[in-house]
Amino acid sequence: MAGKLSPSMMCVNYLQLETSIRALERAGADYLHFDIMDGHFVPNFTLGPDFIRCIRELASIPFDYHFMVERPENLLSVFDIRPGDMVSVHQEASVHLQRTLQRIRELGARPSVAINPGTPILSVEEVLDDIDAVLLMTVNPGFAGQKLIPSTLRKISALRRHLADRGYDRIEIEVDGNVSWEHASAMRRAGADIFVAGTSSIFRKDEDIEALANRLREVIA
Repeated sequence: MAGKLSPSMMCVNYLQLETSIRALERAGADYLHFDIMDGHFVPNFTLGPDFIRCIRELASIPFDYHFMVERPENLLSVFDIRPGDMVSVHQEASVHLQRTLQRIRELGARPSVAINPGTPILSVEEVLDDIDAVLLMTVNPGFAGQKLIPSTLRKISALRRHLADRGYDRIEIEVDGNVSWEHASAMRRAGADIFVAGTSSIFRKDEDIEALANRLREVIA
């Protein structure tokens, strides 16, 4: 199965928003990735529900929500979550994680658990029956443009082996953080399935987004 592309809308040029979305549609992006930050769980603020509603009017691509917030269960009803979307909540942030994942499933979306670089993969063991994916952060969350944490490549491999050993091959691994062409290739070999693409690959100043997205798609194929 070919890898899936999830461009990070935190990195898009807002002055060229519609043009960029059309380019991503032509390139066959599988998701549009939205980082939701509250200034508490991570030291930054992005992207609000009104902005996301505007994107809904422009795009036909499913959304990939990444809630980097404390108590994400309190915000699920605020955002326009629809069937076919992916919704990731952090293991470190949700007090009643299984209940939150169940609510995401009730909304028709695909539940996913996100874990930070320093969080062990075994922390998701008790919710494997409740998820469709694990979002593995390869940088510390909060800001674009960070360097890859090298140990996270081994972590991808370890998670893929663990899922296979436990009979959960159906669970996809999503990676987020410095997904350059070089790193994406290594991540793919390690077992990653979904790639959050930002400034290190497809959102490069004054370059053609469609061409860059196609280049990344070839790498993860």
